[in-house]
Amino acid sequence: MRRNCEAVELNSGQMPKKAKKKVFRAIKAVKALARERIGTPPTVRVAPDSKKERRRKEKYKPTLGQLIQDE
Repeated sequence: MRRNCEAVELNSGQMPKKAKKKVFRAIKAVKALARERIGTPPTVRVAPDSKKERRRKEKYKPTLGQLIQDE
C-alpha cells in the first residue's frame, strides 16, 4: 500500500507524457483501403493438429482402473 502512495507523490509534480506521433506505414494504409472496398476478411477456422492431440492424450500414463476397463 505504501508503494502506491509514493508513486502518486512522485508523479504528482510531473507533466503527463506527450502522445507519440503515428508514423505513416504504407502497409496499414493499403490494408485500410482494402477493408473499405472489400470488407473485413472472413475469420479462419484452424484445423486441429493431430500430433498435438496425440501428445495431449499420452501426457499421463493410464491408471490401474483404466487398464482394467480396457481388458
